[in-house]
Amino acid sequence: MPENKSKNQLLLLHKNDNILICCRNIRPQQQVQIDSEKVSLTQHIEIGHKVARVDIKKNQKIYKYGVAIGSALEHINRGEHVHLHNMKSDYIPSHTRAGLTSESNNSKGAANE
Repeated sequence: MPENKSKNQLLLLHKNDNILICCRNIRPQQQVQIDSEKVSLTQHIEIGHKVARVDIKKNQKIYKYGVAIGSALEHINRGEHVHLHNMKSDYIPSHTRAGLTSESNNSKGAANE
C-alpha cells in the first residue's frame, strides 16, 4: 500500500496550540494536512520549525504545548512559517541561577557597615 506523504508532516503538541511542528522538511507549494483541510505552503520549512495552524493576528499569543511562548509581530497566515522574523518571545526572567548580583552584594555590604 502506498504511503500517504502528507501523513505525519506536521505535529500538534497540544489541542489548544495555534502552531504545528514540522516532522520533516517541507518544500514551497507542497500540500499538507492542517486539521481537516489541505493547505499549500508557500515557504520552505525545516524539520522542527513551526507552522501556523490558524491565522494569527498581530500581537496575538502563540501557543506551543498549550503554553504561550511568544506573540506575533505581524499577521501570520495559516500555513506560514512561524519563527523569529514574525514572532517575539514573551520570556521575562524571574531569577538568576547565580543568585545575587554584584550590585546587590555591594548594597548589602554597605547596609551592614
